[in-house]
Amino acid sequence: MHLYKYFAERLYLRIWLTVVGGVAVLILVIGWAWQAAAEKNATPLQPPARELLIRSADGSLLLHGEAVRQPGDPSELVLYLIEDDQGRTYEMELQRRSGRGEGHRPPPPNLGPWWFWVKPPFGFFWMLGLIGVVVVVGVFPIIRRLMGRLEALRKGVKQFGDGDLSVRVDVRGNDEVSDLAEQFNAAAARIEALVQSHKSLLANSSHELRSPLTRIRMGVELMGEKPSPTFKQEIQRNIAELDQLVDEILLASRLGAREADVGTAEMIDIIGLCAEECARVEADLEVADMHGDAIEVRGIAKLLRRAVRNLLENARRYSQGPITLFLDKQGAYAEIRVADRGPGVPPDQRERIFESFYRMPGASERHGGVGLGLALVRSIAERHEGSVHCEGREGGGAVFVLRLPLAPLARSAPAQTLPPASV
Repeated sequence: MHLYKYFAERLYLRIWLTVVGGVAVLILVIGWAWQAAAEKNATPLQPPARELLIRSADGSLLLHGEAVRQPGDPSELVLYLIEDDQGRTYEMELQRRSGRGEGHRPPPPNLGPWWFWVKPPFGFFWMLGLIGVVVVVGVFPIIRRLMGRLEALRKGVKQFGDGDLSVRVDVRGNDEVSDLAEQFNAAAARIEALVQSHKSLLANSSHELRSPLTRIRMGVELMGEKPSPTFKQEIQRNIAELDQLVDEILLASRLGAREADVGTAEMIDIIGLCAEECARVEADLEVADMHGDAIEVRGIAKLLRRAVRNLLENARRYSQGPITLFLDKQGAYAEIRVADRGPGVPPDQRERIFESFYRMPGASERHGGVGLGLALVRSIAERHEGSVHCEGREGGGAVFVLRLPLAPLARSAPAQTLPPASV
């Protein structure tokens, strides 16, 4: 039982024994076929008749006929059947010579059919043993090396399951094992990033939630029995900030789970949606001349509205001048460009500002915000198979570009790009 368990837990030993057993069976089959062919070829054919002349010492003809050699063991005797011209039949036996002259060797004994398998050094059992040794010595290190990679993968999966999310396995070769290792590494990286994201979300949200709660508590303690309008406004502002923060945290968490239901996809008129949001923050809207064609995308209306609103509110928070939203078609995408006249974003910060809870140095003290708005925009864009990025604006400021796939029917409409001077 212990031996069976030992082999059951080691795949490389089972593969190795399978290879050795397969070679052994193959040799036995070949040996059986070879023996059958040898026995068939050893069966003598009927030899042709040969003319026989027997003369006396004086040269007179004593017998004239045909002699046919009969099958038999040549080590015992040779038998000929002779038929003369008158139709008479004779038998002639030639006995084996009993003397042992120089160079004479006795015929080998007839040991039966098993002698074919066991005679040294070329019997098939001997050949099977020799090939078995070669297979054992040659195949074992190859199989052990191959299974060593699977063993390393198994250990990596076990460590990952034990909680070490940073573990990765070596990828060697271009076969199925290396492909499995690459897929494991990719899956492990995604899981680690997701867990780290959730940890960061939890840690940062707990910190951000504490600030407005602390201010609310302090305001309640200081306002006394008859709160002044200033205290009421401060408490209401902190409650609104707290409500917005909770809402953004919940939305970020739901967007992080791809299977979460965040709404029903439908056809959305982007021009109308952008016009409503621009009117809310008093931003300018410029739409490219598309000869009256609508710009429609298929998506979740409340999420796309939230993405446009976050971009406009972010521009309003930092801009020192007018805010303009440019709307256009670019190939198979609807392109929304929100341009402001703020301090702009340094090139090395243009990717980091889309990370959750990341804020540029000093931004939180001057302008408020918790650093989730742009992260939500990116999550919403990716949820709709789109993208968002930040560019610099000529003359100062920043431009946030949101690209969303057009609905199939809207892609066939002609589009004209905005002139460079309008951006």
